[in-house]
Amino acid sequence: MRRLFLIPCLLAAVLWSAACFAQARAQFGPLCTTETSLADQMIDACTKIIALKVFSGEKLATIYFWRAVGWNKKGNYAQVIADATEALRLKPSTAVYNLRGSAYFDKGEHDIAIADFNDALRMGPPSGIIFHNRGNAYRSKGDYTRAIADYDAAIKAGPKSAFSYQNRGSSKQALGDLDGALTDISEAVRIDPSLPQPLISRAVIWRAKGDIARAIADTTEAIRLAKAKAPVNVMTPPGSVLISAYTQRGLAYEAKGDAAHAKEDYASVLEGAASDAGSKANQATAKVRLALLKEADAAPRKTAAAPAAESSPAPPAPAAAPASSAARVQAAAAGRRVAPVIGNGAYAHVKVLPNPPNDARAIAKSLREIGFTVSEGLDLGRDAMQQTIHDFLREAARSQIAVVYYAGHGVQVDGRNYLVPVDTEFKAGGRMTDAMVDMDIIMAGLDDQIRTNILILDACRNNPMAPQVASAGLSRGIEAGSGLAAPASLGSGSTLGAGTLIAFATAPGQVALDGEGANSPFSAALSRHVGTPGLEVQQMLTRVRAEVAATTKGKQVPWSNSSLLGEVYLVER
Repeated sequence: MRRLFLIPCLLAAVLWSAACFAQARAQFGPLCTTETSLADQMIDACTKIIALKVFSGEKLATIYFWRAVGWNKKGNYAQVIADATEALRLKPSTAVYNLRGSAYFDKGEHDIAIADFNDALRMGPPSGIIFHNRGNAYRSKGDYTRAIADYDAAIKAGPKSAFSYQNRGSSKQALGDLDGALTDISEAVRIDPSLPQPLISRAVIWRAKGDIARAIADTTEAIRLAKAKAPVNVMTPPGSVLISAYTQRGLAYEAKGDAAHAKEDYASVLEGAASDAGSKANQATAKVRLALLKEADAAPRKTAAAPAAESSPAPPAPAAAPASSAARVQAAAAGRRVAPVIGNGAYAHVKVLPNPPNDARAIAKSLREIGFTVSEGLDLGRDAMQQTIHDFLREAARSQIAVVYYAGHGVQVDGRNYLVPVDTEFKAGGRMTDAMVDMDIIMAGLDDQIRTNILILDACRNNPMAPQVASAGLSRGIEAGSGLAAPASLGSGSTLGAGTLIAFATAPGQVALDGEGANSPFSAALSRHVGTPGLEVQQMLTRVRAEVAATTKGKQVPWSNSSLLGEVYLVER
């Protein structure tokens, strides 16, 4: 992903009039106000000029702007925002709004970034660069229609803008238009074959189309180009290009079954210095994928002492939609469909839950009937639960749709979500999170643009500030408190990846009931609706939500968070 830089003539020079500061001008001025200066030299020179306390107004704004550019080169976006804000206070300008908006974008604060780009466009004149950068922010928010409109405007203003073609293509890919995406990104490669970024984006398209050899070839060339000449544009986060290229090539190698080369690439990802949100997410994914591959190498592998997970072969997968919408549902239309289904109820140290094993059996049966290969685990201790999840994450690398279902106790600690194995025991002085399964790790391991991920959690949204105290009634939390964290920004550096939906049995801070019958209200409704032919997955969850709310008389209302790319059908029309 590329941000573009804008420096109007107004900010291209600093006026120096006082003869007594000639030495300062000679020593510090060129270093501070030259885009090619090294970051530390630029910051140091601008800091010394500011310390002279000679300049004010527009001239001082210029110095703060250039120091912000220096901070941007270093990936220190908090300092970029601070200096850009001071420059705007002194003298608002299009260039400074663009710079600050780009810093907010790199921090993952897309709404604020869009507000800054809007201000830049209002100041005028209209700039293709600003349209491009605002398009990036809309794309990261999942608003692909607005993103494409902004890239259209950027291309109209600058027909040779390779990055606008690249990012418009990526937006089309997000909407399921793989052929349109390939056309746009190939045009970006044609416009400037020396750029590594379009090759990385095209590799994602090749992998989505199943052409792993071309995906590996494009990322290999991108790595060569990035090593031969580091990106010179100061708006490109340091190290981000190589981190992205190695991540995508690692995923391609893993999909090919070449674990040795995949491990090498993931290790290279972790060697990079990540400063922006995208690079941190890539590193979180690489860390999980590398650990999974290394674990698979360990032999002999011991089977955890717990009830065995049950697997079943999947029947032929049904078509996902009629031809008119097939491009928008490629994740569910073909390829492997895998699902780990876990139901934990026989807890040894916290409140026992009668129904999760029943719920897991019901959901596993429903998923098998619609074409999923299911790994079913009941009353799993931590070792068995980790093994089941790790096996699934390895399989997910070669799958196009993945569903994770968990019923049992669930908790939040410091903004991170955890699933609770049946042998979890909270001891004074110990790290309570060590006894549980971190949802962030599952999210990072699944983060991939070309696969649809659906995570379904029939667990309470509770925070165990005193975990040894079980709930008074049969609910799926350990202690009432604030709800599970919404997965918009996760502690590991991962994010709610493109093509991911998380469905919770209840709203934040609320109780998920275990139910008076054989199943919980949520899982009973889910098992009835998940196999409905021709029902888009979010419409299916709406029906589940309505049924649960009616059954519980409003005491429980399911909730979801989605970044799905287009429509997803689990069963043919």
